[in-house]
Amino acid sequence: MGNGRMRRWLTAILGAFSATAAHAGPATVQAYMNQPQVRADARIAYGAAPAQVVDLFLPKGRGPHPVVVLIHGGCYLAEYQGLAQTSGIAADLAKRGYAVWSVEYRKLGEDGAGYPGTFLDVADAVDLLRAEAPKHHLNTRRVVAVGHSAGGHLALWAAARHRLPKTSPLWRAAPLRIGAVVSLGGIGDLEGQGAIFAGACGPEPIPKVIGLATRADAYADTSPAELLPGGARVTMISGDLDHVMPPPTGRAYVERLRKAGDAGEAVAIPDASHFDVVIPSTAAWKIVADTIAREMDRLP
Repeated sequence: MGNGRMRRWLTAILGAFSATAAHAGPATVQAYMNQPQVRADARIAYGAAPAQVVDLFLPKGRGPHPVVVLIHGGCYLAEYQGLAQTSGIAADLAKRGYAVWSVEYRKLGEDGAGYPGTFLDVADAVDLLRAEAPKHHLNTRRVVAVGHSAGGHLALWAAARHRLPKTSPLWRAAPLRIGAVVSLGGIGDLEGQGAIFAGACGPEPIPKVIGLATRADAYADTSPAELLPGGARVTMISGDLDHVMPPPTGRAYVERLRKAGDAGEAVAIPDASHFDVVIPSTAAWKIVADTIAREMDRLP
């Protein structure tokens, strides 16, 4: 965790929170990074690279279990652990009756990351649900994707990738249908809101992960905003103290998807930061968990 990029990110986040530190305390990046890890019930590989794995958390009971596809954030960068920090909320969701399919993927700094590797990892990990469903008693007809920060982008993309043209290297036949997406401080419009995301993560990650330097149409098959209408119901959740992707970004994205014919809403959680929404002991997480339950109940 000591390189220059991480220091820039920490400085941006901590500086943003300093004005509110004297109050009833939004969660800091340190609180997020220092969360205890919870061991998954199973780790399943979908490729040969170390990062090409899924952690599966299972609820009690025989099933078939509704599934939450969980995609961690971290600026798309390998220096952030990802799975470790989201294992707490994965375990909490399992206690609430969901199977949690927590996706790891190749991040910038790892061989094969960027375009198309990072996106193909997410696609292959999600589609592996079909093969593993009988063994683990998973209900692939009731799937909600939940993503945090950069993972919010990938969750939105995963739900809309059925809109990809066959000419895209990211195209896969018959992708698994995702009924709803809950994006936590995530970014859906990479081109229109990329500069905001760069304020915390730096200017390099989005261009690198989508291959902007070598592709004239790099946003066309990587930005969820370019794949609307995606068909899944979308909830954009932000803490109202989120200085990575503040609430107006979620509202703007919901306005765009509604104009395209999709259903969605934006939620701003009072007194919550970018990290409160992914720490299971916070009041913000209870709102997130209740939202996931609502969206799951809406699925047939």
